[in-house]
Order: sequence, then C-alpha cells, then structure tokens
Amino acid sequence: MNRPSPLLTISGVAKAYGSVVALEAVDMTVRRHEIHALLGANGAGKSTLVRILAGVHPADRGMLEVEGKTSTFRTPVEAMRGGIATVFQDPALIRDLTIAQNLRLSQTDPATFEQWLDEFDLGSLDRDRMVRDLPLDILRLVDLARALALNPKILLLDEITAALTADQAERLFELLDRLKSDGASVVLITHRLAEVMRICDTATILRDGRNVAELEVGGITQQELVHAMLGSPVDLAPDTPTGTTAPTPADAETVFAVEELASGETVRQVSFTVRRGEVLGLVALEGQGQERVFDILCGERRPSAGRILVDGNPCRFLSPADAVRQGVVLIPGDRLQALLPSLPVYQNLVVTLITRIRQWLGLPADERTRAANAIDSLSIDTRAAAQVRRLSGGNQQKVAIGRWLVSGFRTLLCFDPTRGIDIQTKGEIYALLRKLATDGAAIFLYTSELAEIPLVCDRVLVMHNGLIVDEQVAAQATEASLLTAAHGLV
Repeated sequence: MNRPSPLLTISGVAKAYGSVVALEAVDMTVRRHEIHALLGANGAGKSTLVRILAGVHPADRGMLEVEGKTSTFRTPVEAMRGGIATVFQDPALIRDLTIAQNLRLSQTDPATFEQWLDEFDLGSLDRDRMVRDLPLDILRLVDLARALALNPKILLLDEITAALTADQAERLFELLDRLKSDGASVVLITHRLAEVMRICDTATILRDGRNVAELEVGGITQQELVHAMLGSPVDLAPDTPTGTTAPTPADAETVFAVEELASGETVRQVSFTVRRGEVLGLVALEGQGQERVFDILCGERRPSAGRILVDGNPCRFLSPADAVRQGVVLIPGDRLQALLPSLPVYQNLVVTLITRIRQWLGLPADERTRAANAIDSLSIDTRAAAQVRRLSGGNQQKVAIGRWLVSGFRTLLCFDPTRGIDIQTKGEIYALLRKLATDGAAIFLYTSELAEIPLVCDRVLVMHNGLIVDEQVAAQATEASLLTAAHGLV
C-alpha cells in the first residue's frame, strides 16, 4: 500500500546559538494522516527544531517545505498562516492577562476555541480568569484549544501529556486520532515511550543535533527506541534499586513529620513521617490535594490546621525562607519557577548562599568550589552556561537540584522532578535521590509516573480527595495497585 504524501519536509536544517550547536543538519518527513514522534535525549535538539518550525527562531540554513512549497517562517504568525500550530512545553500564553485577553491578542476565534474546550469538559471555564491562576493541566489544555482553533494542517505538541491526568491524556489521544483521520498530521515530542508505542506511526530520532534514525513504530520495541536515542542500552534503575536492598529501618530517626494537616476541603487530616535515609513517595490523580500539601510543606501556603515537625520540634513556616532555614527545601514541578532563567548556571547554583548584599564574584573560594563540584557530580551540560534558559529541560532540573547540594538541606521535597525529562536523565536523578537518602537525607517525592515508585522509593502513600487513603511498600507496589487506591477503591 502506498504511503500518504509528505505534508512537511525538513532538509538540512541547522541552528547554533553562539558557540553552541543545537542542530547540525536535520532531515525529517511528516506525512498526511500521521502521528509522528520526535524523540531524543535532553539536549538532542528537539525543542530547537520545534521553535524553528513555529517561527520563533530562524534556521541558520536548511529548507522547510509544507505541501511541497518552500516555506520560511520568520514569525509565529507566519507559521500559523502556513498551517502550523504549536503547543510549547511552556505554554505560549501571557500569565498576567486573562484567557479572553490572550485570545484577542492571538486573534483566536472565541467560538471555535470554546468548541475545543468542550472536548475536555472545560466549557464552563471563566474566560476572565487570569492565566497565572490556572493549574498547569488546565493551562496546557487552554493552550491546546487555542492552537486547535487555528485549524492547523500540522499540530506540534511538546511534552503536552507531562502535565495531564490519565483521563485528560486519553481524551487527547482520541482527539489526535480524529485529526489524523481528517488529514492533519501531528508531531509529538514526549519522553513517555509507552505513548509513542500506542499512538504514533513513525518516529524520528535526534542525537546531538542530528537525525540518526526514522523508524516505523509498529515494528520496534521500546528498548530499540531507547538504543536509537542514546546509542547504547540504558538501565533505568539506580545502581542500588530499592527493591533489592534492605528497607529503611523502622526505628530510623524521624527527620520530618506532618500531623493532622488540613487546608479547607482540599487537604484533610494528612499525617505521615519521613525517616532519615528514606524516600517516601506520594501518588494521586490530578487535583486530589497533592499540590496544596507541597505548598504548605515548603512555606508557600499556611495550613488551616495541623502541624509540621522537624527533628521532633514543631515549626511554623510563614514563608519558604522559614522552611529553608529549617533545612526543608523544594524542587518544584515547574523547574523555571525555581530558576533565574536569564542568569548563568553558576549564579543559579549559589543564589541560596547570598544572605546579605554582596557582589556575585565576592563568594568565598570554598563556595565556588562547591558549585563546581555540583556541576561535576550532576554532569550538568554547561555549553550554554551563560543563561540557564538555554539549557535543556533535564539540565535545568539538574541545576534546580544542584542549588540545594551547594547550600545543604535535611529534607528534600520533590514535586514531579522528572516531568518532561529524557529517559537517561531520569535514571541519573533516580540514582541521585537514592544516594542523597543513603547519605542521610529525608526525601518526600510526588510523581505522576507510577513506574518510578519501585525504582526510587521505600514506601508510597496514595492520596484521594484530600486524604491519605493507602500506604504500600514501594518495591511491591504495582501500577494497578496504586491506581486502584488513587481512585479511592480501597
């Protein structure tokens, strides 16, 4: 059977930012009626290619063709007129404007936008709501509806499912199948290989700024995809995976504890302890109160009842600074929230050491050494070190973690730390968390990827409707047992 005709053809596209070569020479063909995966490790050039296709950045050389016609997109508006709509990993909506104002700014038809919102049961969403007040999953769906309202020939999706619930992702997959049947094409960037195997037809693999393979998804395995992305097999598990080591002793010192924590109806009577040397996991479906719990624990929000204990002593966190002074630090789900994107890697690593007004270069030599050691121990790619925002997502997350390695901590709160990160970097972060626990840290980890639980955690709590409804031994937990509890069926 003949393959559908090409809708998008990319030939020899290259892009460099100063001395950093992001793309060397990329070729890629996206056909009609196709869902095409764009895969590669963090830093392989995927997001750079998307920004070129979306008209955000010009290519240094190479050619784009849409429906056989050579196209040059100098602005996002030109890309949209050319039939390309993009949902970026960081939504392209202005946070300090309302949804309605964003629609007017992007010249989006409100009626068509609302039709697409209805696909996700969001028709009642207040259009006068400020974008900054939207939860991340709703924000991604609003941005998706805006893109779909353009009736694109080619839809570019950069890590969209990383912020969606399982139910929202299922609806998205059904929608993508419809678009494919109607003759449109989708380019999907994702690190969730199960999604690739399920919904994609073809996969283009980037490595070090070049395309190294184009594969028909129906004839390969996940392991073959990983091998193509990395050039060698990779072991996801840490060197000392939880399931094969002795669990944290029950009589180990309790470093961090929560008693009867509450926040309206969102969080209700939440209690747990985290012991020295332990990684305690938390899983929940979207909107079950997990974000509110972390906001309270890091000092961003005050509870309506309950208390937090550090080393057995009750503590009142009126701000994140109060929590940090007690050795309780947060790695947020939105890594850019934790970073100063326009500043260099080094300054981001040492910012928590600035406790009084002094020049950046006035830091003592030992603190500069600690920052350099963090870069080495985390294998942070500093080729684009002048600005953190130019790093890949995985390297940005390493910087967010490295900041606390430099300044020190006792309890590490991690909210979905591997969201949107490539498979190799995930393995590095798993190993790092286990090492930090072995060295005596107490770690409380929420993850939206249930497969991570037995790889890195000792115990796991399950949250439903603001309550802790179950606790399981992480090495024995399965996706089925966790999902059953997460739906309140225990």
